[in-house]
Amino acid sequence: MNMNAKMAATILGVIFLAVGVLGFIPNPLVSPGGIFAVNPAHNAVHIVSGLIILGGAYSAVGARTTLLVVGVIYAVVAILGYVMSGDMLLGIIQVNDNDRWLHVVLAVVILAAGYFLPNGKK
Repeated sequence: MNMNAKMAATILGVIFLAVGVLGFIPNPLVSPGGIFAVNPAHNAVHIVSGLIILGGAYSAVGARTTLLVVGVIYAVVAILGYVMSGDMLLGIIQVNDNDRWLHVVLAVVILAAGYFLPNGKK
């Protein structure tokens, strides 16, 4: 099976949804004191991101366009994470250094998937 943008968007969307839900369950990975610091607003962003990516993958917008748009948004979030000091992004989303680096990686991966992978069949 060859990877295409639709498959990548589906995988990424499910991962974002899972991480968003996981953030509401006490665990050492994704929690206020976890490896990746989150709060309810941050969890909601992950869930909304997952829904947008999945929705785009199965809509007329298309997986590639959705991945490119979400990738740009995550690139902006990554930049903001380094420009804004402290542990709250935009005053509402809890972050730590691990989150900042993860947002950089996510932006690169999502943009690469949108740019380099074929769109896939509808």
